[in-house]
Amino acid sequence: MTIAETRAAEDVIGTAISSMGSGNGSPTKIPVYRYISPDFAKVEIEKVFAKAWLVACSVDHVAEAGDYFEYRAGPYSVLIVRGDDGELRAFQNACRHRGNIICEGAGSGITELRCMYHNWTWDLRGRLRQVPSRKGFGTLRNDDLPLLAARVDTWGRIVFVNLDVDAMSLAEYLEGVPEDAAWIDPDVYRCTRVITTTVPANWKVLSEGFSETYHVQCLHQEMLGSIDDINAGQFLWERHGVSKQRYGVPSPRLGRHVDPQVVWDSFIVTQGMRMGINESCPVPELADGQTVQELIADGIRGVLTARGVDVSHLDTDQITTLNQYNLFPNVTVLYNVDSLSVMYALPGASVDESVFTVLHFERTAAADSPRAQPQQHDIPAGMQVFGNVINQDVELLRNAQRGLRQPGLTHLSLSSEECRIINNHRTLERYCGISPSEMTGGPVR
Repeated sequence: MTIAETRAAEDVIGTAISSMGSGNGSPTKIPVYRYISPDFAKVEIEKVFAKAWLVACSVDHVAEAGDYFEYRAGPYSVLIVRGDDGELRAFQNACRHRGNIICEGAGSGITELRCMYHNWTWDLRGRLRQVPSRKGFGTLRNDDLPLLAARVDTWGRIVFVNLDVDAMSLAEYLEGVPEDAAWIDPDVYRCTRVITTTVPANWKVLSEGFSETYHVQCLHQEMLGSIDDINAGQFLWERHGVSKQRYGVPSPRLGRHVDPQVVWDSFIVTQGMRMGINESCPVPELADGQTVQELIADGIRGVLTARGVDVSHLDTDQITTLNQYNLFPNVTVLYNVDSLSVMYALPGASVDESVFTVLHFERTAAADSPRAQPQQHDIPAGMQVFGNVINQDVELLRNAQRGLRQPGLTHLSLSSEECRIINNHRTLERYCGISPSEMTGGPVR
């Protein structure tokens, strides 16, 4: 790597920090017990995962009448069904007779919801239709025992569920996120595959690994040639946050004069497939006044044009900027103009384990482009299948959970650059009824 100068890491402050507060004040302290206490994990299950809007699947999983998808979060199971009237509905996945699960996994072409224990049957709208040997129950009216409803709604191609039927609407819950992302046209993406695995770390440890860019300068140094991690401006709503990260430009950590070949090589190593390039090569000759970022944007446009996707209305920054939304409690949405990844972490079998799911989407030519059922891949723990950058994150977080178990560590100390994590914990306190706040310190504006 050819770099004209280097700059001391402690001297580099950009909008990733200044957009969230000054360098004054003190670190924000967060209690460690939230990551390791089985008792607190139970509170989260009851007060967060039973009350918040959660990403369940994609619209492509349940696009046609008779499509269904089972969503699991801790002990909870929600059955999402596309009805014969075209409506999307969600139900608590429990038979009203003896509580047996009605459907598992995902599938297509069903015309009814039948419990395999005693043959009780509901239609796709959740209305009871059949009870074998009905006389044995005395007076039993179908209208008295519909499937228990859950809330379901969509943002773009993402399906959300909420077990609390009295919860605020999804539109209210998401605050300004849909409006902020509207220019990307979320409806034109299609889910192609889903990867699920287990990770030996608390769900918050995993989710927080995708909630700040501070770690890029250490863990993902191969990215520094092609990302401005310092000036990745952040914005917080009440529950959610966003970071907008420019690619195709070098990190200010590398100095003021970085060789174009460094920028080009870094982008190819981390994202070259977006330009149709998989191997290192010399940077093409730049026209007068042209930047490597513009060259990369042209490469991405070319790949999309070959797929019939028109992004001629988008400028260079829009083509090369990653819009990273962190949605309470556990979701990271990574919007590029050519692809979308939705990642979420759920509580696992113990407080030291989580279930990690990644939904991969590709941009299509139009909102009415054909759909297909996404491929599901359940991966054994420890296999590296997510690509180099996310693999690095997941591998490191194994050690993060072990460190949290050390008896002398009582609090974490966070920077204002990690404001999306801090905001998530403040929202967590509200859901869990923690008042006054257990968090101390923080920046002074």
